[in-house]
Amino acid sequence: MKNAPIINKIEVIAYETSLENLGKDYNTFNLVYKPNSKMVSRNNILRIHTDQGLIGEYDGISENALSDVKAVAQYLIGKNALSREVIYNDMKRGLRHTAMLGVGVVDICLWDIAGKLYDEPIYRLLGGEKKPLPCYASTLHGDENGGLSTPNDFLDFAIQCREIGYPAFKIHGWGNARDNLQREIENVLLVGSGLNGTMDLMIDPACEIKNFSDTIKLGRACDEANFFWLEDPFQDGGVSQFAHRKLRQMIKTPILQTEHIRLLEQHVDFITADSTDYVRAGAHEDGGITGTMKIAHASEGFGLDVELHGPSPVHRHIMSSIRNTNYFELGLVHPKVKTTKSRTYLNYSDDLDAVDSNGNVFAPDGPGIGVELDWKWIKDNQVDGGVLAEG
Repeated sequence: MKNAPIINKIEVIAYETSLENLGKDYNTFNLVYKPNSKMVSRNNILRIHTDQGLIGEYDGISENALSDVKAVAQYLIGKNALSREVIYNDMKRGLRHTAMLGVGVVDICLWDIAGKLYDEPIYRLLGGEKKPLPCYASTLHGDENGGLSTPNDFLDFAIQCREIGYPAFKIHGWGNARDNLQREIENVLLVGSGLNGTMDLMIDPACEIKNFSDTIKLGRACDEANFFWLEDPFQDGGVSQFAHRKLRQMIKTPILQTEHIRLLEQHVDFITADSTDYVRAGAHEDGGITGTMKIAHASEGFGLDVELHGPSPVHRHIMSSIRNTNYFELGLVHPKVKTTKSRTYLNYSDDLDAVDSNGNVFAPDGPGIGVELDWKWIKDNQVDGGVLAEG
């Protein structure tokens, strides 16, 4: 029997990368195509060391999540790295006054340690198996710069994605949707009629529609175009159980909610309030792999499907380990942008061309998360870092 690995150091590495043809829209929140520009993006890698030399590491740690990690770093020292359930619950309580994003990134690193200890990919530890994961192409937001600037642009890109092999396509509309609802409606109707049932279609206004009445209008356009789901439409921030229950009563298109609430209990409350059709969950926001599996299994008990938020190798492992799910979100993608991501991983991609000819991706096979970090690139682009706690 293997001895338990004990956590003895928490380390973070910060790096910056320059992304071409990317910028922000009018309100500086949405990422959009911006030709001949370069956007500097800063991100962090979390590394949890153990006394056995095993290191759990994960890229893509936001500054908000890093703040949480700093708050729990000393608590983690001396803990059994396999005691994920105890650590999950302790962090959930300790970070209850924050967004609790640190719970997820720490948990992911602990699963990485477990996989490396037992020399198995995470999906095997979860009881899953390697299988094709059908993808939807999840677009950048619409822009005014000649990229995805018109409904015809979105239709052309959807057809391009279909030709690549994607079985589904999700629209992120324009950031000023609250002031230009008609363009959003025209986009839904044109893409729906142009694809004519050959792809599953989704739309995510990212909480931009200004009120309930406009949301009903957009929802009825989705009904007419036979959309697969409508996600986070209006400016409640995606959290009102009452409003989304009313929305479900007034349109036919299934809705996808719960991206902007946190952890198991709030998701179950949303489900039992009849406020969503599909359940959104994500390892980065909802307590890591431990928390997301709790949500997936609870949703399964209610007969509902879980859709994972955003791409990552971790979400490939989770999706390979649950029955009640449909699509892997591959994005954000754009016909004129090569990548929206840093080059931290070797032999792994979540870009537009990452799918096979049938629009599928697969979970990595290496131990733990199973994807090797490109340490030469990381060192060349490192801007900060250090030890948060050690013992």
